[in-house]
Amino acid sequence: MATVYDYFVTAHDRWPDRPMLNVLPETANAYAIPSGEMTYAEAMRRVSDHATRFQQAGIGEGMRVALLLENRPDYFLIWLALNSLRASVVPINPDLRASELEYLIGHAEPALIIAVPDRLEALRSAVGESGIDADVIAADGAIPSPRKDAVTARLSENGDDREAAVLYTSGTTGKPKGCVLDNSYFSEVAEFYAGLGGIADLGEGGERMITPLPIFHMNAMAYSFMAMLRVGGCLTALDRFHPRTWWQSVRDSRATCLHYLGVMPSILMEMPPGENDRNHTVRFGFGAGVDPKLHAPFEDRFGFPLSEGWAMTETGAGAVIMNNQPDRLVGKAALGRLPDWLEVRLVDETGSDVPEGEPGELLVRRNGAEPARGFFREYYKDPEATENAWKDDWFHTGDVVRQEANGFLFFVDRRKNVIRRSGENIAAVDVESVLMRHPDVTAAGVAPVPDPIRGDEVFACLTVRDPGPETAEAITRWALGQMAYYKVPGYIAFVDSLPLTSTQKIQRAELKALALHHLEKSSTINLVHLKKRQVS
Repeated sequence: MATVYDYFVTAHDRWPDRPMLNVLPETANAYAIPSGEMTYAEAMRRVSDHATRFQQAGIGEGMRVALLLENRPDYFLIWLALNSLRASVVPINPDLRASELEYLIGHAEPALIIAVPDRLEALRSAVGESGIDADVIAADGAIPSPRKDAVTARLSENGDDREAAVLYTSGTTGKPKGCVLDNSYFSEVAEFYAGLGGIADLGEGGERMITPLPIFHMNAMAYSFMAMLRVGGCLTALDRFHPRTWWQSVRDSRATCLHYLGVMPSILMEMPPGENDRNHTVRFGFGAGVDPKLHAPFEDRFGFPLSEGWAMTETGAGAVIMNNQPDRLVGKAALGRLPDWLEVRLVDETGSDVPEGEPGELLVRRNGAEPARGFFREYYKDPEATENAWKDDWFHTGDVVRQEANGFLFFVDRRKNVIRRSGENIAAVDVESVLMRHPDVTAAGVAPVPDPIRGDEVFACLTVRDPGPETAEAITRWALGQMAYYKVPGYIAFVDSLPLTSTQKIQRAELKALALHHLEKSSTINLVHLKKRQVS
């Protein structure tokens, strides 16, 4: 195994003149950056320049640098430069707002923050509120020397065991957790994907991948990028998913494979059929969450298979289940069969194994002497959560699945209290804690309600001093400045009280039922139209 930078060097040495990154005109216009391809040789020159600048400023071994660079090539180039200096990165979701940024920065304690120009002031404000002494600069800005007491990651002599990144989860059970990822995490992903085979086979002849998924997620940062480094391919990272221009982007990128989330096929299938539906070079799609009813029709219409899979930020390539073989079950919501290197248990709430065909929580680990190989190292600053996740030497996923006699695993539900909206995990507790900061809100309970396109939508039951549509809109507009737009309630119902236990905790099942009860009532205020990604 090797570092992320080692994979880049190997690819550069073998294929210097091949394209490594590609920016389409639509993305270039969105970011006001040049369009076109960048070869491995040009990328090496830019990475080396960045590394020299960091080194001269004193940024180096064990230090963390937070990056809010959206889906720009600068993200990859700066990450590679820092990795070459044995430093680590903390990706920041561009959709995060004031309270979320304050928490992440205060928790991760980066030595430096690099961001797009229109987010510099917001980040500087968050730094001030968090109490952390860190400079915030643009990607091409002068690099200041880090403070003398800058927090450093745990060091290791072995390159593959050194920290490469800290990725923050979506906070499915409260505040986001910082998943510490070693270089080995990323190298395991590279080797896994390159050797996956089946309908998701990657070769070294010049693959071209397109993804609209955010780089701060493990999918694009690990699976997309590391796979292309491993096989000498070219990655086209879009600024976001544009349904109306998606297929033109696919054609323009000359993609041989693409990454998706379940909401994308649903949206694309709603668009009118056209003569160019199969006018592309894609061999397969790699993703998760396609609507089972649309799986086969999508493949029939667009002419390539979708390889569904299961993984988590915590599991990386240490525990992946893929439905990528020719005998896969299409349209059955199948995760796939177990690879021979993975062990699983399905257990009930008492920890006992469930019978075949019955749903149970998925517990996973690698075979052999390294059960955590390829997994995250730990939750930063949270040894108790790390220990609980690995209770009895099994990683507890919190996902409920069932296994049939044919060996296929099927996803059933999430044991954790999580709202799944357009591929984003949203912790109800996280949203509630922000809403409670509004001066008019005296109690807040958040639950998922079904949405035909997004999977779930956020529904808030609130008690306030002055209920009414104007209050609901004011709370929503305020919330859009406090947290990512997708977390903000799409529906608000004002209630007299929330269903509580004797210890004053929210009764989640009753709250969900209450939200569904109110959903169709005229008293519920629909605010979905206000939920739009903020541009600054």
